Amino acid sequence: MSLPDAPHFEGRDIVCFANDWSGDPLSKKHVMRRLARHNRVLWVNSLGNRAPRATARDLSRVFEKLRRFAGGLTQVEPNIHVISPLAVPIYRSAIVRRVNQWIVGATVRAAMARLGFKRPIVYTFVPASAWVARELGAEQVIYHCVDEYSAFDGAGPEIARLEAELIEKSDLVITCSEPLEREKSALHPRTVLIRHGVEYGHFSRALEEAVPDEIARLPKPVLGFFGLLAEWVDLSLLADIAEAFPHGSLVLVGEINNANVAGLARLTALPNVHLLGRRPYQDLPSYCHGFDVALLPFVKNDLTEKASPLKLREYLAAGLPVVATRIPEAESLVHYGVKVADDSAGFITAIRQWIGEGAGLSRARSEGMAGESWDAKVAEIERNLLSL
Repeated sequence: MSLPDAPHFEGRDIVCFANDWSGDPLSKKHVMRRLARHNRVLWVNSLGNRAPRATARDLSRVFEKLRRFAGGLTQVEPNIHVISPLAVPIYRSAIVRRVNQWIVGATVRAAMARLGFKRPIVYTFVPASAWVARELGAEQVIYHCVDEYSAFDGAGPEIARLEAELIEKSDLVITCSEPLEREKSALHPRTVLIRHGVEYGHFSRALEEAVPDEIARLPKPVLGFFGLLAEWVDLSLLADIAEAFPHGSLVLVGEINNANVAGLARLTALPNVHLLGRRPYQDLPSYCHGFDVALLPFVKNDLTEKASPLKLREYLAAGLPVVATRIPEAESLVHYGVKVADDSAGFITAIRQWIGEGAGLSRARSEGMAGESWDAKVAEIERNLLSL
């Protein structure tokens, strides 16, 4: 529930450009679910930051988008409706851009008409929405920047130009990390920092839940990671960690989407590495209960330097000690139970320190995250919206 003393931003219609609703809850979904308690939300599924490739994963996503587009406007939760407009994520072509603007604009306006939306708030997490953000009769445009989108693999320089255009059109820019705040505040005078929150009630369940059978009897220490194994995850670092603890276990919970073929081959060849694949979001607390130390093994680049990984607060809310790559948002959580490291040797040393200090869940560490809830963060967002 919302914090009792927080003023509510209410009675408004919000058009939200974000990722696909069907995915695991990211910051966008956490924010919109709370704003939908007092407002109506039209969620526009992902417009994409890069052109699709001829891979099985990308082709599967294309077919899924076509299926969702055919499904039209769908209510997914109270006060939340979802549409999936067709858009070609190729931003270098002025012709394609105009076609996208017409198609997406027409699709969103038709959904707004069905819902009776007038003079909505456009609340976007997507730079690619720049070309439609001011075409919907919006009263205000809010850009909530949660990543350095131009740094994603395959994004291209066009995304940076679109983001700059979106920021110029916005009435408020919200950022989730200090590096993003510094960068975007140079482009917009009304830029604020509101760090990500955590589903505290969900992840604190780790203190009580039983460990899943598939990891309950693994040799200890169990060093754990959950999340997408994507380009920003350092597979070579994970292999170094597994080799340093040959009598322990490295458990990786998540879908693999990483182009580092050599790193993946090295990792999968190790006998104490357990690649479990994706597991449901509701089950993640029980997997946390089976970890002794949680890991955030990121490569160091512009993307990760500006990121605010949700899993850091989720690990801590579960009560876990954490070792993370030295990025600014990890350093901001050191006093909550995060040790930061610069390389493999630093990771291994920090893991051994946690084991020596008593690895595993800590109720005190979990309770330290209670004030970092999404309810508290969205109350802060609402205060900023009310001040416009």
